[in-house]
Amino acid sequence: MAFTKISLTGYKNYQARTFHFTERIIGICGLNGKGKTNLLDAINYLCFTKSYFSKSDLLNVNFGSEGFRLEGELDGKNNADERPNKIVCIYRTSLKKEFFLDDVGYTKFSHHIGKVPCVMIAPDDIQMITGGSEERRKFLDTLISQVDPQYLQHLIIYNKVIQQRNSFLRNESPQKSFDTQLLDALDAQLIAPGNYIYQTRLKFSAQLVPFIKKFYKQISGNDETISVEYSSQLKEDDIRSILIKSRQKDMLTQRSNAGVHKDDLNFLLNENIFKTTASQGQRKSLLFACKFAEFELLLSVNNVAPLLLLDDVFEKLDEERMKNLLQYVCENNNGQVFITDTHRERLEAALAEFKNEVQIIQLT
Repeated sequence: MAFTKISLTGYKNYQARTFHFTERIIGICGLNGKGKTNLLDAINYLCFTKSYFSKSDLLNVNFGSEGFRLEGELDGKNNADERPNKIVCIYRTSLKKEFFLDDVGYTKFSHHIGKVPCVMIAPDDIQMITGGSEERRKFLDTLISQVDPQYLQHLIIYNKVIQQRNSFLRNESPQKSFDTQLLDALDAQLIAPGNYIYQTRLKFSAQLVPFIKKFYKQISGNDETISVEYSSQLKEDDIRSILIKSRQKDMLTQRSNAGVHKDDLNFLLNENIFKTTASQGQRKSLLFACKFAEFELLLSVNNVAPLLLLDDVFEKLDEERMKNLLQYVCENNNGQVFITDTHRERLEAALAEFKNEVQIIQLT
């Protein structure tokens, strides 16, 4: 699956621009502020119905515009598999957003997830390695949602109930008696989706770990021992029990402290906590290993190579790691790849051995 064209109207720094993609590997270069990342984000948007970077669509609207329109065309090689040919998003600040697949509008945007599998790597993704657990859960959720529509629906339900539960806890005063019946009702609504989320994360994380270890070794080029473990309170007890045990703490802190929204992926380097002992190069190697593991798992489940979007990946990456990364990205992968860089010469040199499959787009 590959994009052959994308048109951006009123999206971020683009007033109106169309790009045609003629090769498998697309290099996008230009100075900072010219729209390299925004172009990748537009592609990501058409895959996930939202920006990779902005939580609010208002932030994606070009200054002075009343909305934006994105349209992407894909090759028709997978028509037999009912793969899409055209994706359109229309957002107006005064109206609801619209999303179309082959001219048919969605009633629920979540139904689009997984139609065009995609993996993106951006500089701020290093927070997945160095930051809190939320980023690592997001990583798992993004992967699983692209191959299991039921998982995404359970996740939407679970998150909605947790928001209601937290709102209830905030609005109830610790000095007064709680409406335990309402809390019981909310807890009951968390059981089915919570169990499904836990079991699915457990299954997919087990499949991910061997890939992560393999890619870390390939990218880092050494024999460091990496350990990855999926951590969840549900490994110790069932969800009903952990909610009951945590209730007193929840009342005092006015938030939900137990459940799958506290799950994590734990990384160890030579049996030490990874984020506190690893170098910058090691952290980047692990980030790429995780993302490539996501790519491989999507490929194995869908039997279609996902799009791979790489934003400024060459920055602060030594030559050996860059060579190992490109070998996988461009040589061992037959899917469409988009790579941005500020330096055209560096980009062309890095992609020189794949020149027959490379298209360079210069943004000015």
